[in-house]
Order: sequence, then C-alpha cells, then structure tokens
Amino acid sequence: MKAIGNILNINTQRDSRHKGIEVHLDSIEYLTSKKDGRYYQDFEYLDELETPLVITGDCLARVSGKPSADGEYEFKVYDKVGEEYVLNPDKKLYLTVVYDFDEDLNILSEAYYSVNMPNEEFTQFKMEKEKEKSRKNWKGRKRG
Repeated sequence: MKAIGNILNINTQRDSRHKGIEVHLDSIEYLTSKKDGRYYQDFEYLDELETPLVITGDCLARVSGKPSADGEYEFKVYDKVGEEYVLNPDKKLYLTVVYDFDEDLNILSEAYYSVNMPNEEFTQFKMEKEKEKSRKNWKGRKRG
C-alpha cells in the first residue's frame, strides 16, 4: 500500500486534474449480505493482490469536505467508462493519513478498499478465487 501525490488535495468533487495522484492497494474486501431467516447476515472475502490495484485521483472524491482530526478519510469511487466518470456506490475507499512534523509530510498509514456485490455474484467470485488459489498451491508443491 502506498500513495503517490498528495491525496489530501482531493476534495468533495471529482476532478480530472487529480489524475497524477495514485493509491496502490494490496487488498480488496468484497462484501455481501444474505437473508438468514428474518435477518441479513454479512459476509466478506479478503482478496490479497499479487499486483497492487492502482486507483488514480481522478476517480476519487472525498465524502466529507472537512479535514479529519484523526486523519481518516472516506472517498467515493468513480469508474471510468470510455471518457465518462460514473459514480459506483458499491465501491468505497478509506484512508488513514498521519502527518510527520519532522519531514513536513503526510504518510499513508492504512488503506481499506471495499466492493459490495450481490450475493449470487459474491458466491461465484469467491468460488473462482478459491479454485485459483488452490491451483497455485498445488503447482507450488514439489514431487518427491
């Protein structure tokens, strides 16, 4: 996980000028909820990425315009479809930034990226990821 550029420059309106800002993510948490009797039960699947996912600043907008006292920021995520930017309400990015007074620098200390999915899509996705992980583990074994 790392950030390139000043992510605090991103404000509540999505702006193409922030294209140079990048957030590199090491994991994505996929979320869903399924009705279990009368109540909904939440399920999640954490996908650890081999190659980081890069989200550029032109696809982000801060949820609150006020600076956070504890350094936590929530962002809305936009998908780029052709030349258009479309808000994706199922994607959220949360970043925690600490300020280093000695270096006069903002440092990314935590990043959490989540994607909400319909239950059927989540089940299929999780099954495919588990199969893929199992194949990789099987190939890595030595024959004796």
